[in-house]
Amino acid sequence: MNHSEKSVAGLILIIALSAIFVPSAKATAMNLIVQGGEEATRAINLVAEDRVLIRFTVLGQSAYTLRFHMSYPNGTSKEFGEVGDFSYSFVCDAGGEYVLHFSNKDSTEEKRVALDYEVQHYILGIPQMLFLTTIIVLVCVGAVAVFVLMGKTY
Repeated sequence: MNHSEKSVAGLILIIALSAIFVPSAKATAMNLIVQGGEEATRAINLVAEDRVLIRFTVLGQSAYTLRFHMSYPNGTSKEFGEVGDFSYSFVCDAGGEYVLHFSNKDSTEEKRVALDYEVQHYILGIPQMLFLTTIIVLVCVGAVAVFVLMGKTY
């Protein structure tokens, strides 16, 4: 392999590693319609140490609130009451399915929920993107060092 072929092979390796490690955070935005007298749910699958930010806004014809609570994988639930403009962040203690419950049972009108949530994964207490970037940088520095050492004539 000559010098240009080694450079191309190294570039392909770097691109492949970057493509594998890019999806490290998940952000979702959606609209839900909660009919009068009904409840809508959305599930989020999380792993331990994920950092989660949940935001939503309720839009209705006359009232801009609905009851909201969240169910945790261990069977417990956290009630937030009547909310209209909501923001909540937390760190997952245990992995599993977290369910968001939007209840419109006290009203007859439908309400639209503009939901936005973001999940950031952490590895060893470091944001996954930073961790993977560090690994890629170390691999690149190692490859350059090997290239320099192999190119020296003694």
